[in-house]
Amino acid sequence: MRFDDIGSFPHGRIEGMRREEYLSLVRSIMEMKISAGVQVPTYPQLRDMIGMFMDPMRSPETTDGPYLIRRDAAEIMELDALKSIGRNIRVCVTGPLELYVSEFGSTNYEDLLINMAESVSRFIERAIEKARQLGIDVAVISIDEPSLGISSSIVFSEDVIIEALEVAIRGCAGRVDVQVHLHSPVHAELCARVSGINVIGVESASHPDYLDIIDRKALAENDTFIRAGIARTDILSMVARLNEQLNTNLWEQPDRLEAEILRMESPEVIRRRLERAVRIFGDLVRYAGPDCGLGSWPSQHLAAELLRNCARAIETFRGETS
Repeated sequence: MRFDDIGSFPHGRIEGMRREEYLSLVRSIMEMKISAGVQVPTYPQLRDMIGMFMDPMRSPETTDGPYLIRRDAAEIMELDALKSIGRNIRVCVTGPLELYVSEFGSTNYEDLLINMAESVSRFIERAIEKARQLGIDVAVISIDEPSLGISSSIVFSEDVIIEALEVAIRGCAGRVDVQVHLHSPVHAELCARVSGINVIGVESASHPDYLDIIDRKALAENDTFIRAGIARTDILSMVARLNEQLNTNLWEQPDRLEAEILRMESPEVIRRRLERAVRIFGDLVRYAGPDCGLGSWPSQHLAAELLRNCARAIETFRGETS
């Protein structure tokens, strides 16, 4: 089992930043994640998860056809900041279904979905190629599909969904671990049937019952593992609950907010969640970390401290089970 993170991180304003300034920020955040103990950190996703992929996919100047990006334009520029970072990394790409829903909602244009899936594949292939050139080892490719299982706008059949996901990952399947990041477990078993996806990630810290919904036998039959969410990241809900309990407004008390959040998400609490995931899935738990990204958190310091608490929890768990 390895400790990874989902990607986003507090960063302030990036609009108008020069490229080199932006890349410097990306590297500093990556170093912060590594210092906090993340074993397989995701390149910091500071840009909009839809726009950073869809903008070049919409442009006639960077496409071969409708939403089909040219191979030489399928670039994740954040990787340029990570040259010789000295760490295995996780590369996250927004999935074809998420991109499609953002653009077309509940329509059913299968050809455009497959074009988007091919574009995702080109982003992944280019990312692996660039990483190799920069001396970076890509350990994990993650397809981010938060709407799958939640949004009624996804009207495609299961066969079409599986085809789109298989097209998206065909350039990396079997070469690295391939995760799908879900916000709901409803289609976890469907994703386990996708050839090439071998890790299913769910938000099981904020929704512990999600682990009870996933069929362990179905995962094992498809040689598929679990990424367990073991630390909550839904900061708005967390602070709302604390405000009600404490009869205060923690947003007006930053120091107290940090103390209360870290008490709420202590290493002991996080370790107990990991223990539960392992009780249910055993050695099928391949990765563990925060539920989702930390981009909405109020400070980099608090986000990094949550990652440290995860690292402490995982280290303690390993010590107890070794």
